[in-house]
Amino acid sequence: MRDINSLNKATLIGRLGQKPELRYLPQTERAVARFTLATNERYFNPKTNESDIRAEWHRIVAWGKLAEFCEKYLTQGKQIYLEGKLRTRSWQDREGNKRYTTEIEAQNIVLLGRREEAGVQEEESYPKPSTPSGSSEEEENVRIEEGGEEDDEVPF
Repeated sequence: MRDINSLNKATLIGRLGQKPELRYLPQTERAVARFTLATNERYFNPKTNESDIRAEWHRIVAWGKLAEFCEKYLTQGKQIYLEGKLRTRSWQDREGNKRYTTEIEAQNIVLLGRREEAGVQEEESYPKPSTPSGSSEEEENVRIEEGGEEDDEVPF
């Protein structure tokens, strides 16, 4: 039975510490990717009257098609938006001690930042749309964003 008053959800925006490591489970051939994600937090130190940035590192695991996506598109330093849930697992180390780790099991990943950061050539993958004569692409984008739609008059 599911407890209505509980929620296990993690939402992060951060940068990858390294390229994801992709492996396939031997029995099921299911893909699993592991990587780290850094989030930054600015805090004020009243003793020194200065603000500093503190980095927090998170262990991320992705399964199946999402794991294959991670291996293909994520690189070190790439900024992403991640939704997932916390998972704690345990194992025995070589000395027989029980060890624990808490990870975030990714459920959704969105690439952030510029396409150039992802190593994708914009001209090759995404052809630029043609713009009306007399206006640049930047002017056209600003007009669409500000007005919500283009100001062309429709004759009907």
